[in-house]
Amino acid sequence: MYLMKKKIILNNQTMVKRKKYFLDKVKFLVILGLLTVLACSDGSDQGDSDNIDSKSISVYPESIVFPETMVSKSSATKNINVTPNNLDANIEVNVAGDFQISSDNVNFSNTISIDGNMMSTIYVRFQPTETGNITSNLIFRSPGVSNVNVDLTGTAIRFRHNYKTFSNQRIAFGGGFNRSNIQSFDLHDEITNIEMIKMYLRLDCPSGGCDPWDRYANILIRDQISNEWYELGRHITPYGVDNRVLDRGLEFDVTDFKSLLNGNVELKLFVDTWVAQGWVISLEFDYFPGTPDYKYYKISRIIQYNSNSLAGVPYGGEIRNGEISSPEQIEAKFDLKKSIQVGPNIDSAHIRTIISGWGHATPADSDGRRCAEWCFRTHNIKIDDVNTFSHYMGPIGCSQNPINNQGGNWTPDRAGWCPGMVVPVRINKFDNNISGKNMSYEYDFKDWVNDFQTTTDNKNGYYAISSFLVLKSNQEIQRATIIE
Repeated sequence: MYLMKKKIILNNQTMVKRKKYFLDKVKFLVILGLLTVLACSDGSDQGDSDNIDSKSISVYPESIVFPETMVSKSSATKNINVTPNNLDANIEVNVAGDFQISSDNVNFSNTISIDGNMMSTIYVRFQPTETGNITSNLIFRSPGVSNVNVDLTGTAIRFRHNYKTFSNQRIAFGGGFNRSNIQSFDLHDEITNIEMIKMYLRLDCPSGGCDPWDRYANILIRDQISNEWYELGRHITPYGVDNRVLDRGLEFDVTDFKSLLNGNVELKLFVDTWVAQGWVISLEFDYFPGTPDYKYYKISRIIQYNSNSLAGVPYGGEIRNGEISSPEQIEAKFDLKKSIQVGPNIDSAHIRTIISGWGHATPADSDGRRCAEWCFRTHNIKIDDVNTFSHYMGPIGCSQNPINNQGGNWTPDRAGWCPGMVVPVRINKFDNNISGKNMSYEYDFKDWVNDFQTTTDNKNGYYAISSFLVLKSNQEIQRATIIE
């Protein structure tokens, strides 16, 4: 019996040992399986690591746009940061066309080589040889790695002589400031080889903010012969914001005034503002050398009623101090009829007119538009009593103005102008030869009679207008004579 029990005990111990061995083996296999899984997992992570450690070239930025650059001149440089990864060789950088690159911002070429084992910065510039919008690709190459491109874009403009005039000139009402400013400046001397003259006007806000209203404004030049102010350009200020969204501000073509825009000139800024904020204004001119259409220009003032928005010609009559003037009386008072005498040797002639309307006079048109800010009208220029040219005072696309963050009612179409934009110049060219001719001129507003029933304080409507005769020739000529 004792032996039997001992044998049973031994057998049980053996079974326990075997069971323990089996469990240990199972544990081993489980651990081995886990290790295998972990090993596989590590292999996957290692694959990601391989991706991280694979060859690559990273650049920033991936595209560059250069500002307008004159032909034969160089733009300011732009930087590109280059990050190589696991490369076996240097990076070759190439660019074609009118763009150049440098590793030291001193020596520029179309090809450079940079270290493939360290981060670096390269420099790019735009040096155009002809005008237009120009594009190219900056290409980074290294063995065993995909090429990387940077898109380059530049706008090339013609060579020009630039003259800065008013610089950060404050225009305001009160606070020691005025609504106008007059200064003298030295501009380009020789104009016979000047093909075009552009004027650029920048509006900035003073520290207290801009004038919140849309205001009539213009730039004038003094005619040294007649001592009169000639209107170079007119614009309407935006509601309470600057015009920095425009690269150089508002642009005006003032080539017609070539005979006045040379040597020492006297210029005048005016804004019809009535608040202390006002504006900060800068003005510059570009003179473009080239072959002009004609060598000699002469300009004469025909009519000019434009000293401010309410100093124009009253439309449809006028009420002043309780007395009413009829349209016929207004026409006689403002003398919209002139006689013009033109000398010999004229090769080309045109009339240059700027006109904009103000006021909410009634009766309104059928669509509710009041005059003269809103009512669409077609006016005529009569030459020798014949309707020869017409001016449609209609929409010019106010809602498309790039100065689209204005604070006021800037999107609805006015009659021929928009807040924050240049007032259009209306060019009417004579088809016939007017050399040596005498002719009559009349600005004929479309018939309309003001009923003075508007609910606004000022019951009148106005058209501020300037009109000039421009003569051109390849021979010396005289300006036209305007007889009142």
